[in-house]
Amino acid sequence: MRAISLRLAPSIRDLSSENIALILAVGLVLGTFPLYGCATLLCVLASLVLRVNFPALQVVNQLSWPLQIAMVVPLARLGSRIVVPSSGFAPTIAGRLGAAALQAVVGWFCVCIPLGLLLYIMLTYLLRRNGNQWLSLPSMNTAEASSPIS
Repeated sequence: MRAISLRLAPSIRDLSSENIALILAVGLVLGTFPLYGCATLLCVLASLVLRVNFPALQVVNQLSWPLQIAMVVPLARLGSRIVVPSSGFAPTIAGRLGAAALQAVVGWFCVCIPLGLLLYIMLTYLLRRNGNQWLSLPSMNTAEASSPIS
């Protein structure tokens, strides 16, 4: 965990509290997108549109992959209550997978987007109140930082 924080800290050290909150919230929300591989593309688009630090956003995105895997089935179940597959979907395996993917994305929109907005508001408040003091890491020499053992 310390190695991860050592990689993320230089990317966000000089950013405002709003930018840090935005990177954390958007990275987490996009990192839980239920279609594998699309989260990275969405992070590229988000970094261009929102003008945030892409490497930091990508680190948060990659750290949230366990949530992505864990939430695929619950999001698909939620989406199946909202979007019922019609007869337009073929009864083939590809048609069923397409319907499940659509349902998971609908579930993601219903759950993750509102939670991401709430997370952004909470992080912005906390970072403004406490400053960025929880992000500061103790300084260390180069040999200590490059050591794989933490």
